[in-house]
Amino acid sequence: MYSAVSVSERMIKMNVCVIIPTYNNHKTLQRVLDGVLELTNSVIVVNDGSTDTTSQILNEYKRITLITVGKNQGKGNALKEGFRKAKSLGFDYAITIDSDGQHFPDDISVFLDALESEEKDVLLIGSRNMSHESVPKKSSFGNKFSNFWFWFETGIELNDTQSGYRLYPLNAIPNKFFTKKFEFEIEIIVRTAWNDIPVKNVPIKVLYDPTERVSHFRPFRDFTRISILNTVLVLLLFLYIKPRNFFRSFKKKSFIAFFKEDVLSSSDSNLKKALSIALGVFCGIAPFWGFQTAMVISVAVLLRWNKALAFTFSNVSIPPMIPFIIYGSLKVGGLFVEDKAKFTFGNPITFNHVKTNIVQYLIGSFILATVMAFIFGVGSYLVLSLSKKSKK
Repeated sequence: MYSAVSVSERMIKMNVCVIIPTYNNHKTLQRVLDGVLELTNSVIVVNDGSTDTTSQILNEYKRITLITVGKNQGKGNALKEGFRKAKSLGFDYAITIDSDGQHFPDDISVFLDALESEEKDVLLIGSRNMSHESVPKKSSFGNKFSNFWFWFETGIELNDTQSGYRLYPLNAIPNKFFTKKFEFEIEIIVRTAWNDIPVKNVPIKVLYDPTERVSHFRPFRDFTRISILNTVLVLLLFLYIKPRNFFRSFKKKSFIAFFKEDVLSSSDSNLKKALSIALGVFCGIAPFWGFQTAMVISVAVLLRWNKALAFTFSNVSIPPMIPFIIYGSLKVGGLFVEDKAKFTFGNPITFNHVKTNIVQYLIGSFILATVMAFIFGVGSYLVLSLSKKSKK
């Protein structure tokens, strides 16, 4: 256990402040403030439009930096205001603590210990004992629900993702956010993890006193908001984050390394490799303009196929091949609908041909993509099988 003086000195040395968002928690606010101020003077309080005696209580504290929001905007907005102020004051880290009395200020030292042990920026979340008899069952269920979606969206397993007792690396979190209420605390940890910042739990104590604690969580409205946010985050995960991460890792490899690791030495079966190649060819030829990479990586991830092979063969639509693909699509389409694209291959082929013959192109494109995917898939399966036999 650290003394109050040592905690204060450590916070100054590590450039850490405390942010306390509050809204109508006048029963517990004073106890929380007194406990935090025993440890540090670097305290930012955000009064988020409180209508009880919160303002009168805060006016008695001259050592705090006070931000007053005229009308209640939500916890997320209060935290954003606190982060903005902390950064303007030159802090690198901010520990957030709720004003409802469930957190113990002396656990600040737990966050400092964990931060000192890290070699780079980290986002720390206090892990509560959610099985304690004082914890409401709805809180325990909500936490498990949140933990699952955080794992699904980031691949990181945590015991507690809903605790408001956290340490944020101010210069490593996103600058802009979509949300400003309770769901903000989910958005910020997911998007910070997507920026390759470790998100970890640290053990903390918790106190749920039903006679004092006031919860502003509105089950139907806020659960709906959280569900909508998770839907958006999952879409972003598959349409942007997964392709982005794969492309970054792919760029680091040479062609020889790719061929050895992802084709020859891959543990995937020949069938899975062939299907991955077929998927890449199909997405590369089919008219998914601008979305080929997101499409092929997302499908490969969902089906657990070889992402590297699928991505590589989706590049059949590189610029030099585009005229051939357009020509072939229009010609194939002309076999099934009236051929209005009257031109020979020697003439310049542009996207105007696609624009003026869109139905013919779309039909031909999907048929051509399917046929070529079949040819490449079967061909690659045979080649891989023969290669395996020759090695034996």
